[in-house]
Amino acid sequence: MDKYKIILFDLDGTLSDPKIGITKSVQYALQKMDIDEPNIDNLECFIGPPLQVSFGEYYDFDEVDTQRAIDYYRERFKDKGMFENELYSDIPLLLKSLKERKYTLVVATSKPTVFAEQILKYFNIDQYFELVVGSNLDGTRSSKTEIIQYILDKYNEHRLEDFIMIGDRKHDIIGANNTGIDSVGVTYGYGSFKELSDSNPTYIINSIDEIKDILLASKVK
Repeated sequence: MDKYKIILFDLDGTLSDPKIGITKSVQYALQKMDIDEPNIDNLECFIGPPLQVSFGEYYDFDEVDTQRAIDYYRERFKDKGMFENELYSDIPLLLKSLKERKYTLVVATSKPTVFAEQILKYFNIDQYFELVVGSNLDGTRSSKTEIIQYILDKYNEHRLEDFIMIGDRKHDIIGANNTGIDSVGVTYGYGSFKELSDSNPTYIINSIDEIKDILLASKVK
């Protein structure tokens, strides 16, 4: 039998590359706040963490300005940014294979649930996921710890050992550690090897193929 039964996937930087849509939407929000950032590469730090955290951390916005910036961000993101996104090429085959092996697949993202669901449908991979859990539009349940715990509570008939979280940023690994489940840090996304290793994941991998290798190698005799 397989050791893991429920596989939690981060969305941005793990299932898809959302760089253009996210960074251009942040750029738009900053322009509305009278801040000019011409180089979207400098905004990659916004991919992964909750926007409530990033605007405060990187631009020292207070709570009021952070909410204004998020509202501006969403103006563009809902219209264009959500679809300026590219699915990693090996993901559909991986998801199909895992589903055929009877794994339960769940999306665990800091992106608002309503946006995450639309993106999965856009890429035609929503069929593989039993549950999609993100943040609420009012900013609540935005940390990965809260999101993962919500999922664990939904599947409370399972042991913690049945779950594994797969993501590309430290927030994914920290959330898994805080809730007591195993984790995989993927270096093909937006977190550096150092960021991931410093967060103490169960595994670190460099390619999508290795996700399947880890799950197949985790068979319990």
